[in-house]
Amino acid sequence: MYRYKAITGTVQVVVKPEYQPHRSVPNTGQHVWAYHVEICNLGQSDIQLRSRYWRIIDAHGRVQEVRGRGVVGEEPLIEAGDCYSYSSGCPLDTDSGIMSGHFEMEADDGHKFEVTIPTFSLDIPDRTIILN
Repeated sequence: MYRYKAITGTVQVVVKPEYQPHRSVPNTGQHVWAYHVEICNLGQSDIQLRSRYWRIIDAHGRVQEVRGRGVVGEEPLIEAGDCYSYSSGCPLDTDSGIMSGHFEMEADDGHKFEVTIPTFSLDIPDRTIILN
């Protein structure tokens, strides 16, 4: 399982995508990936995750955008020096794709800022990847 990492200021985001063969039906073109996210607050002040934005591109170039409050129904407070982890999923009608995005965080002084989610690929394990 590949790990993708991005650091914005004092916040590190690591994503590990994982193909879900038991939830996918390749014969009908339905593929599902889980993605595991760890957000670490490397700073000296507490921060709170307020919203998310995802940009999902499938193998045909179709773009889907997802926006919403928090993640998995939570707006977690991440204390200085601590990490928060969650898992979610992404269904696609193609056998590969790319996800990217950002979180909107709020510092303990009320200042809001964006944290980059690393761009990561959704690939079926052991499948040959053709880029052109």
